[in-house]
Amino acid sequence: MTVWLHEQRGSMLPYGAPDQRTMYTPDRIAIEKVDGSVVSERLAPRDSFAGHQMDTPWDALHRAYFSGYARWTYLTTPFLLAGDGVHVEETEPWKEDGETWRVLRAWFPGSIETHSRVQDFFFDDSLMLRRHDYQVNIAGGFPAAQLTSEHVSVDGISLPTKRRAYTRGPDRRPILDLLMVAMDISDVKFS
Repeated sequence: MTVWLHEQRGSMLPYGAPDQRTMYTPDRIAIEKVDGSVVSERLAPRDSFAGHQMDTPWDALHRAYFSGYARWTYLTTPFLLAGDGVHVEETEPWKEDGETWRVLRAWFPGSIETHSRVQDFFFDDSLMLRRHDYQVNIAGGFPAAQLTSEHVSVDGISLPTKRRAYTRGPDRRPILDLLMVAMDISDVKFS
C-alpha cells in the first residue's frame, strides 16, 4: 500500500491479480493493470454504498474504495489530525486494562473521505495510538473500535503495525468476538 500525505490518494499492489493495482482518490476508485490500463473503475464511489448495511455484499471496487480511504486514514494519522479543516479536542480520559488513555476527538470536514465525520483517537502515556473509534457510515453506520499495537519507529515517526477492528458495544468497549478487519503492516518506509 502506498499513500500520499498531502493529498487523499492511495494505491495497493497487487490487487486481484499479480499485475493489478488499485488507484484511490475520493472521487474515483479503479483497478488497473500496472501499465495504467483500466480493468474497472467507479466514479463517485461513495455513492455506490447508498442503502448498504453491515451485511450487504461488496464487489471488488467497494472493497478497493474502503481499503483506499481507510488505509489512507490509518497511515496518515497523526498528521491527518492537523489537516486543513480538521477540528480536534481532548475529551474525557479512557480507562483500559489498568491504563488511562488520553482521547482526542476529531471532526473531519466533508472534503476528507473517511469512516465518519467524528472519530476518537486514544493515546497511552507514551503518546502511542492504542485505539481508534468511528462509525462505518458506508455500511449502515455501525460503531467500530480499532485496537492498535506493535508500534515501530520509521524515520523517527512511530506507527502501529497491528490493527484489529471490532464492532463496538453500547458500553463503548470492543466486542472481541466480532472481529471485522485485521491488518498487519510491514516494511514501512517514507519517501
